[in-house]
Amino acid sequence: MTVDIPLPTPHMIARIEGAIGWMIFNNPERRNAVKAEMWQAIPLIMDRFEADPAIRVIVIRGAGDATFIAGADISEFEQHRASPAALAKYEADADEAARRIAATRIPTIAMIRGWCIGGGVGLSLDCDLRIAAAGSKFGVPATRLGLGYWASGVKRLMDVVGPSHVKEIFFTARHFSAEEALAMGLVNRVVPEAELEPYVRTYCAMIADNAPLTIQAVKRTVEELSKSSSAADIAACDRLVQACFDSEDYVEGRRAFMEKRRPVFNGR
Repeated sequence: MTVDIPLPTPHMIARIEGAIGWMIFNNPERRNAVKAEMWQAIPLIMDRFEADPAIRVIVIRGAGDATFIAGADISEFEQHRASPAALAKYEADADEAARRIAATRIPTIAMIRGWCIGGGVGLSLDCDLRIAAAGSKFGVPATRLGLGYWASGVKRLMDVVGPSHVKEIFFTARHFSAEEALAMGLVNRVVPEAELEPYVRTYCAMIADNAPLTIQAVKRTVEELSKSSSAADIAACDRLVQACFDSEDYVEGRRAFMEKRRPVFNGR
């Protein structure tokens, strides 16, 4: 069964299909560039997805076949970045949207087809996994626009591709192919265009079959280990690990192994 969630903007679509929550950036006439109202809708979507225990994976994609997300909608800059107060509000909304995607306990996949530019790259980095169609193109055109990039955004990219590739991406502002993105570690997988959605759905099914408490523990542990040793909350990770051992799912996993059957996990 498919359920569409009502939203205050037509430029975002939130859809639930079984264990998958689809977050779709729906601005194809502007290559799915992100408008202010779209940033504001993302926390509402995340609230709904996180409240549904049936959702085991969130997939972020762009509407249509031509573009994943082509960054922020520059046509709105005069309106939303014209004054310090307006700029602060816009950036706060964008930061909160990105934070909610990155911080969710639910595994996230960016399904990338076509252009993934600027803020689109940033949004893909907020996801746990990035799976791209072979014809996709990636780039960050900041140096062609005179934009500054905050350290938090640069670090997020550097954590994935390393310092040298960050410099190449920003210094050249060129478009990188999906194969180049794979080589630098920007994406996890590259698949033929026609196979992208079936491949992502298969990945979602694999993830949904696995123990959600274990996935949550690993996701939080990776997040903490990415911080400096003084900032990492290892105790929180240890509590999540202990919760796995104390769970009904751990009992189910052992029994299923002994009975040579597939386990059925419920997240408890």
